[in-house]
Amino acid sequence: MSSQDRTGSKRVRITKISSISLAGALLLTGCSAEAQRGWLPADRDNTNHTAAITDLWVNSWIAAMIVGLITWGLIIWCMVAYRRRRNDTGYPRQISYNLPLEIFYLTIPLFMVLVFFYFTERDIAKIDARVEDPDVIVDVRGKQWSWDFNYVKEDKYSTGVQGNLNGEEGVPENLPTLYLPVNQSVELQLNARDVQHSFFVPGFLMKRDLYPGRTNYINLTPTKEGVFAGKCAELCGQYHSEMLFNVEVVSQEEFDAQMAQLEDGQLGDEYDRDSYPGDDPDTDPARSSS
Repeated sequence: MSSQDRTGSKRVRITKISSISLAGALLLTGCSAEAQRGWLPADRDNTNHTAAITDLWVNSWIAAMIVGLITWGLIIWCMVAYRRRRNDTGYPRQISYNLPLEIFYLTIPLFMVLVFFYFTERDIAKIDARVEDPDVIVDVRGKQWSWDFNYVKEDKYSTGVQGNLNGEEGVPENLPTLYLPVNQSVELQLNARDVQHSFFVPGFLMKRDLYPGRTNYINLTPTKEGVFAGKCAELCGQYHSEMLFNVEVVSQEEFDAQMAQLEDGQLGDEYDRDSYPGDDPDTDPARSSS
């Protein structure tokens, strides 16, 4: 056997071993808990919506992977089946169109888009549906660069102070904390005091923007006790990275105890930036017209 033949057979063995190793790694990874939830940063039982969001995400990727494998397989098959043979001369026979193939190219992608649209619209409608009489209503006020939480039915509030990420331990424990009772329906009324912000809790797989002068809503039911990190996900100024908060899902008894420790009343629009006396052109000489 020549050295060239030995080199070729060695490459074939290496290719086979690599392919088998890659396939085994993919199969083992697919069995992990992270893969089953699509590597999302949340468990299925964190809220009443996380399972539906996870399923939509994972199934969309499975469908996309199937389409990709079919497409790659057809491309490789065409490259092999219709490659230029050694004895071929000139150009292959040219075909101007293929009606059955063109109908296939039109109908199959259209069908896929409609299927994706149906499941996406179905799940979004359920996630965005507002509860008629939620157990807990929290008026969430984003501000540069922290959060205020008004517990509407309890007539309590907590005001947050900007986190200072100085690298020392204990900073996360001092962040503004939103308390929610487990297994109770919650409506978050999202408002901005100054500029656009975004309320994002990765553990809930839910994010919604906050706009000045407009209220957005999140309705959910926390189904698992624990502490979940939250952040502003919209670049809102110099200290955007320090606009952090925590969400603590606790028992009803602990929730009631936390409410008893908060101040009475609500922090409303009077603390918004446009409500400051100095921001009124009629009362601010520097902004009033001459």
